[in-house]
Amino acid sequence: MLIDQADLLWGMDKLFAREFMGIAAPADFGKGDVVFQEGDPADCFYTLIEGRVRLSIGDPPREVYTIDQAGEAFGWSSLVDRNYYSATTECLEPTRCSRLERKKLETLLQSHPESGLVFYKKLAGILGHRLVQYYQLMPPPHG
Repeated sequence: MLIDQADLLWGMDKLFAREFMGIAAPADFGKGDVVFQEGDPADCFYTLIEGRVRLSIGDPPREVYTIDQAGEAFGWSSLVDRNYYSATTECLEPTRCSRLERKKLETLLQSHPESGLVFYKKLAGILGHRLVQYYQLMPPPHG
């Protein structure tokens, strides 16, 4: 799910890109810190700057993905009309992210509908890629 911010913002107008970067804030976490838990209110979208973050679901937790490339995104639940995160994120080492608050990002996307459309198309591609990777990790069905 690699999307560096240049790729994420490519094809969008310069004003949108500038405003997008203006609402992004750095967020630092230590090894073992939980960024958010499955079921927490989905109020932020993140892109990794450096570090490693494990995504897990269920109880007991089952790892579904590791975010370890600069520019990878997580917290997408905050952007697809979900009120709660669908996974738990734990930092496997000291981690720095870029955090965008849901309400600020929604306001920005609504005020730039053409760039918002491009942004959501890219988000859909990211989610599709992650889904394919998840399916590849699943054991074959018993038949």
